[in-house]
Amino acid sequence: MIILMRLSGFLFLFILVLYLFILPALGYKAEIGDNDLDAELQKININPKKFQISIGLALIHNTCVITLTIMLFIIFSPYNIILGIVLLIFRIGEGLILSYNDKNYGGFLNIARKYSLTSGAEKISLIDLARNITKSNSSRFKFAMIGWSLGSLAFSIVLVTYGGVTPFIGLFGIVSSILIGFDNVIGLVKPNLKTKLSFKVLLAIGGLSAISFEVILGVWLLFF
Repeated sequence: MIILMRLSGFLFLFILVLYLFILPALGYKAEIGDNDLDAELQKININPKKFQISIGLALIHNTCVITLTIMLFIIFSPYNIILGIVLLIFRIGEGLILSYNDKNYGGFLNIARKYSLTSGAEKISLIDLARNITKSNSSRFKFAMIGWSLGSLAFSIVLVTYGGVTPFIGLFGIVSSILIGFDNVIGLVKPNLKTKLSFKVLLAIGGLSAISFEVILGVWLLFF
């Protein structure tokens, strides 16, 4: 069990490094704004190999999310099987949704190739196709983050209720999970709010708290 905890801690940190540093360095974007589509397609066409590598690494990231979830379930479900099952369902759901999104995002390569060779009505048609993909991916991404929120909330309650780690980590996880869930539910119900400064600030706070929670928990599982 100790070995499994250490591996879980490593995966927490590996997933964060991959998602926050390596994938952005390769130009990967989980969500793309309408105004960025033209530049994004041109960038993909200029360096298609880099884009393909980013998609491959994104799929590795999603596989690691699912693997980590199974490991956490094995470690912590004996304390509360119901909360363990909630963790398993929603975090695996998150990984599967992200994988589906990345498969669709991979289709941008074919669109980008055609986009660079066309003009006029066909070019407009291709940008509209890319826009439809990004809008669908954006909605599913919010559902994936809601899955992260519910799964992490269940896990954090286990940490607070049954011990094993410093209670502060579990409490921090509960707050982070609620913030992420609230941000993404609002993003689905009231998409126009995403342009407001107050919502952007709340989204940033939620994101930073979630990252901090996973860093702290990953370090604890790896070293303590």
